Amino acid sequence: MTQRATISDLARAAGVSVATVDRVLNQRHPVREDTANRVLRAAESLGFHAAALMRRRVEGELPVRRLGFLLQRRATSFYQQLAQALTSATEAASAIRGRPIVAFMEELTPSAVAATMKELGPGVDALCIVALDHPHVSEAVALLRERGVPCFTLLSDVSAEGRAGYIGLDGRKVGRTAAWTVARTARRPGSVGVVLGSHRYLGQELAEISFRSYFREHAPAFTLLETMINLEDPHIAQEATITLLRRHPDLVGLYVGGGGVEGVIQALRDAPPEQRPTLVCNEMTPETRAALIDDIATLVLNTPVGPLAARCVEAMVAAIGAPLPASPSQILLPFEIFVSENIP
Repeated sequence: MTQRATISDLARAAGVSVATVDRVLNQRHPVREDTANRVLRAAESLGFHAAALMRRRVEGELPVRRLGFLLQRRATSFYQQLAQALTSATEAASAIRGRPIVAFMEELTPSAVAATMKELGPGVDALCIVALDHPHVSEAVALLRERGVPCFTLLSDVSAEGRAGYIGLDGRKVGRTAAWTVARTARRPGSVGVVLGSHRYLGQELAEISFRSYFREHAPAFTLLETMINLEDPHIAQEATITLLRRHPDLVGLYVGGGGVEGVIQALRDAPPEQRPTLVCNEMTPETRAALIDDIATLVLNTPVGPLAARCVEAMVAAIGAPLPASPSQILLPFEIFVSENIP
């Protein structure tokens, strides 16, 4: 008589632990979709007695939800990390059978972003975007809301009334922390530069306002220069940094509040060491990590992409089918601070 397959047999066949099989069978804790499907296939191949129940729990009871994410340039290290985190968080969501749909924007103009939002809308149950604040984007948010697709903003908010919420950092704290660092670590009082992607990224605008506010309050001996805009482009950022170094030999601090930091880092690498200012920038990437190690960057303010993705997916799932709240939700995460001595 053939012995009936046990949970231990099933775990060995699926290449997982007994605890993982138990989670799939009894839905005690969330399990990644690919793992659950692997356990299910093994159960059916072994003739496991609860295979039918397992299939119903893996496939039949949870609703399928397609979560859309509109991110920026695919080649950027940070957005590659973020896309992977959002994909993993969607697939691991316990309340749904999540299907992540990730799109990248190479052209970042408001009209291009709005057009892509409208293209993605019919194929998703909720959408999360990284975008400039602009009437084109607001109009797309309103259109999606009319169609029952809640739209969240990620990393930088927009002013559209119909948005469901914002998930990201507190721009005020980011800007003031960057200013504190420059004021405390610069070699001496002097000129301080600011480089942003665009003032239409409200998160960047708030960080810049707060950066300048700190210097007015606590470090008036420094001279804040006019902000330079790089449109999130590393080449423009590199040229802007070269221009700052040439025009302002007393440059002692530089805050990069948006993308394109790779160009800033390259310009500072090419400059004589005695001309390099204190550099504060955002996001731990291979480029900023190397800059910390090589003493090009002083401090990196990092977005924790894992927790960010988890909170984003949680908010999107909760918003599907729910009435529009009286005011958009706001989920603010604490940022991480890295210097050369605590690089992960």
